Amino acid sequence: MVTAAAAKVVLGSIAFGIFWILAVFPAVPFLPIGRTAGSLLGAMLMVIFRVIPPEEAYDAIDLPIIGLLFGTMVVSVFLEQADMFKHLGKLLSWKSRGGRDLLLRVCLVSSVSSSLFTNDTSCVVLTEFILKLARQNNLPPQPFLLALASSSNIGSAATPIGNPQNLVIAVQSGIPFGKFLVGLFPAVLVGSLLNAAILLFYFWKILSVEKDEEVASTVGEMVAEDDMILHRFSPATMSHLPSLHSQPFGSTLPSLSGKFGSVSSVRGRAKSVDVDVQTPSSSGIESLRTSNVSKETAELAGTSQREKGVASKRVPKTYSYQSRSLRGESSVLSLDSEENVVERWKSMLWKACVYLVALGMLVSLLMGLNMSWAAIAAALALVVLDFKDACPCLEKVSYSLLIFFCGMFITMDGFNKTGIPCALWDFVEPYSCIDRASGIALLALVILLLSNVASNVPTVLLLGGRIAASAALISPEEETRAWLMLAWVSTVAGNLSLLGSAANLIVCEQARRVQYFAYNLSFFSHLRFGLPSTLVVTGIGLLLVRSY
Repeated sequence: MVTAAAAKVVLGSIAFGIFWILAVFPAVPFLPIGRTAGSLLGAMLMVIFRVIPPEEAYDAIDLPIIGLLFGTMVVSVFLEQADMFKHLGKLLSWKSRGGRDLLLRVCLVSSVSSSLFTNDTSCVVLTEFILKLARQNNLPPQPFLLALASSSNIGSAATPIGNPQNLVIAVQSGIPFGKFLVGLFPAVLVGSLLNAAILLFYFWKILSVEKDEEVASTVGEMVAEDDMILHRFSPATMSHLPSLHSQPFGSTLPSLSGKFGSVSSVRGRAKSVDVDVQTPSSSGIESLRTSNVSKETAELAGTSQREKGVASKRVPKTYSYQSRSLRGESSVLSLDSEENVVERWKSMLWKACVYLVALGMLVSLLMGLNMSWAAIAAALALVVLDFKDACPCLEKVSYSLLIFFCGMFITMDGFNKTGIPCALWDFVEPYSCIDRASGIALLALVILLLSNVASNVPTVLLLGGRIAASAALISPEEETRAWLMLAWVSTVAGNLSLLGSAANLIVCEQARRVQYFAYNLSFFSHLRFGLPSTLVVTGIGLLLVRSY
């Protein structure tokens, strides 16, 4: 293909160069505006320089990819709220047998979670937990952080929803979810095992036997402590107990004793008068006196009987008040316990629904349904099931990433219109046919270098269609295999350097900002492990990529 006019080539190259600099170095001193604004700036320059017309710029945005990204992000947010990643974290510390065992578990959990919930999501959620786990067990954080980043990248290659470049490949190639998974699963499985073996080889001495025993004991203590915290009684359940001590027991008993005291004194007085009345006398005066006294005694006795009646009426009232108070307190406590049980069952039911919807989305993808609409439908189903205002949930979606993709689509389309990518591919194509081992090696090397220089998603956008068209001349099976090889190499290429993948940068930045457990994963410490691991895993994995 002949390149476009010289002015268009120069201006398009300038716009692409600005986009590339800000995408690779988002905090460059002369323009520290970040990746998202950099992609929008590159897209705007493509339009201003008339490299691409405004109408075609809108058409360059791949809406199915944006919809798939949005849907998977929303589903990941709800899975995080349903404690999915918390359960994954517990798997890392459950009955651990030492530092090497922890390292293998990190590799396994990272690979599985990234294939289902994207590598970026797994790194965001698990970085802080893994860092604290290493620090609490007196282990160096470096091997565990490298295991998280590298295993997340390798595991994400298994499915179209594992990383952004796989989304682009799946949409542009039309490869079904199941065929994508079957074609790359052997390479992902062997690559994950090789990556874990290289990690153990590099850090075997650091993860020594003595520290293994220490880790096993401390991890068990930590899990036990976490269980105690999770099952600790809430002070709210004890909120009604103080009222039992402040209610009428202390105030009513004195009044009751006062009443009983007055009744007993009247009863004593009447008793003493009766004794006097029963004393015999011999004179009439005495009998008259006795008759008068007997009247007073009768009056006193009547008074005492009335007071007894009043007291007998008051006492049951007081005790009935006490019994009603106790019954009220017990009923409030029982209501609280019933409410806790109801809330617990509601929470369990909601989490089960979230897992079922996520599983239904995966089944829909395996059945070959439209991936973007399946993800959006799952996201909206979860929003409806949540039955609350969706704004707090939708605010957690990375809209900056969606905007970055929109700007990048426009920038890549404009750069393709300059003719430079086609000219470069025309030069390399005769030597990179995928039906020869030398051609596969050269193609993999080009993808590795471009993925670390221009990032993996722009590399897929630049080379995807051309590699597939060249392979289609051989056979349709080779075309599918070419797409899968591009997905494998562009994904594993992220392990080569710290700048090769967004997941690497997420792990590095998250680890650097964790309070009390901060760790700085440097560029060269990552490169010492990333270079040999990437070359070995990529080479052996390419032998296992098949188009069934």
